[in-house]
Amino acid sequence: MPEILIPLHALKGRGVAHRQPHRFERDKRAAFDDGWGTQAEAAGERGGAAPPATEVRFEDARSAITRNDSPDIGFSQGLNPYRGCEHGCIYCYARPSHSYLGLSPGLDFETRLIAKRNLAEVLRAELAHPRYRPEMIAVGTVTDAYQPVERELRLTRAALDVLCRAQHPFSIVTKGSGVERDLDLIAPMGAQGLAAVYVTITTLDAQLARILEPRAAAPHRRLRTLRTLAEAGVPVGVSVSPQIPFINEDMEQVLAAAYEAGARRAFYQVLRLPWELAPLFRQWLELHYPDRAARVMARVQDLHGGKDYQADFGARMRGQGIWADLLRQRFLKACERLGYQHGRHAPNVSLFRPVALRAQQELF
Repeated sequence: MPEILIPLHALKGRGVAHRQPHRFERDKRAAFDDGWGTQAEAAGERGGAAPPATEVRFEDARSAITRNDSPDIGFSQGLNPYRGCEHGCIYCYARPSHSYLGLSPGLDFETRLIAKRNLAEVLRAELAHPRYRPEMIAVGTVTDAYQPVERELRLTRAALDVLCRAQHPFSIVTKGSGVERDLDLIAPMGAQGLAAVYVTITTLDAQLARILEPRAAAPHRRLRTLRTLAEAGVPVGVSVSPQIPFINEDMEQVLAAAYEAGARRAFYQVLRLPWELAPLFRQWLELHYPDRAARVMARVQDLHGGKDYQADFGARMRGQGIWADLLRQRFLKACERLGYQHGRHAPNVSLFRPVALRAQQELF
């Protein structure tokens, strides 16, 4: 990756400070120092400029439910109201998906969002189709369904309302405290075994979280969300993902705090760096952890067969080799000591009511 001078203060509130070229671009441009000092001057000017604002574009989705047959993923159906994510997590494996839109996996991913404005209507039609067979739907599997823009657009809530009317099982993975807003929908479903929520807590270190996940809820706030959901009777779990060697080393402490807050299931994944994410993460390391950047990447490559990322089923989520074995042992021993249950929440599909959706369609 070319050397680009970016002042640290330009990163405030954002995971990335520049527009990383995507892999489908024909022309790529990079800054370089020609000896006249203009690069440093330009960097100083950028430092005084206002941070880039979030821009939301709308699209009409042709389908609502995404499907996969990956053997190492515990669900086959997903639902994502948004493309891109304002949380700006530097490690997000979904960043390269913005390349398919002709947008940058870097700053564009966190500032140029796509909202599927007709998601609820399309979802209603798909669930009401005579050939549809219910399976658990995982909400927010690519980008967070409760990122800040959801407060105004309420697309996630509209989709959950459809699922609730149909008594269709779903699970949610989120870092956003906004999930508490929808407890009136989620709690009754949870009481029937039709809903579960997993809150991602990567670390308890607030300073680390601030640069790792700049616009996500603080760790203590996510613990409060876990407690609120658990007290409302919602089955809750915690994701301690991703595990980044020598960066977030407090897995056991996170699991203990989450259990105390009410989580009863847990899972983890190792850091994955597909496509354009690898150079983005390397730059983040050089900016924030220059003393250990090479060490971190060496361990990441140990987890992925000597590469930044290896997409083999089974190994891509948990890694391989001695470092992967150590992570797995730490996780299993901590879960056993704390009393976490094994496996994911089993979905109950016996209460599915497509008739309710067909009747609702006739009203429109």
